[in-house]
Amino acid sequence: MKKLILTFIFAGLIFGSINAQVTEKEDALKKANTDTINGWKKGGMFALTFGQSSFTNWAAGGINSVTLNGISNLFANYKKDKLSWDNTLDLGYGIQNLGKDESKSTQKTDDKFDFSSKLGIKATDKLYYAALMNFKTQFTNGYNYPDDSTVISGFMAPGYLLFAAGIDYRPNKNLSVFIAPATSKTTFVNNQTLADAGAYGVEAGKKVRSEFGGYFKAVYSKDIMKNVNLNTKLGLFSNYLHNPQNIDVDWEVLLAMKINKFLTANLSTQLLYDDDILVPLEGGGTGKRIQFKEILGIGFSVKF
Repeated sequence: MKKLILTFIFAGLIFGSINAQVTEKEDALKKANTDTINGWKKGGMFALTFGQSSFTNWAAGGINSVTLNGISNLFANYKKDKLSWDNTLDLGYGIQNLGKDESKSTQKTDDKFDFSSKLGIKATDKLYYAALMNFKTQFTNGYNYPDDSTVISGFMAPGYLLFAAGIDYRPNKNLSVFIAPATSKTTFVNNQTLADAGAYGVEAGKKVRSEFGGYFKAVYSKDIMKNVNLNTKLGLFSNYLHNPQNIDVDWEVLLAMKINKFLTANLSTQLLYDDDILVPLEGGGTGKRIQFKEILGIGFSVKF
């Protein structure tokens, strides 16, 4: 674990050093090319954050811990004449190590793969006819900690694929509100044990569940003050065919605070609610609950 962290730190320093050598003229030229070549605009950010606590002969008690989280937000957008095409890829992965026995105490703190592509044709100055595709899953297995032998999730377990058609309202460059009355949502559970248990809303024994309903997605991104950027996404889905009043909610917030050219502090949260997903309860068993995740870290950040 320590070797892995040192490797990440060394890679971050090397990457930062190389980027620091780019002149201001090269930066300006790169930006001009990015904004104009063939209607494409590309960019993104990468952040690697750390956390650590250590106790030696500490009377009040405590557990040594080291955390390492990486997030990446990439985009490639095309806009020309009446056509717009927005593509985003959000990745995240984090681990923590508790105590001294590294082979038994390493746990996953974040695991995210989220790709979205939206194609629009301009109808009016602020409205677009639009179609959206979104795919979400995770990279590695998740466990019911402290039980690190029982798998409760994995790659494509679950996986979500969504297709939606509707109207995209864009009053300014910071806000997009997408409303789709015709939406298909497919849930995959590519793990036979979880599928047999009917996890993530699929019928017991099956690996795929299909739903049809309405979808709402709002995306807002803005520098709310100097060196502080707020990015938030809210997705709502209602299944017309089963309990349409029970709305699936997926709300993400990323607050990025720039300390200097490469150092940053990031706070990310995600709130989930899905009426079809039963989550493990502390007292045993499962139930329907709001899921919430928060990650706070300080580390390296590169914007490109």
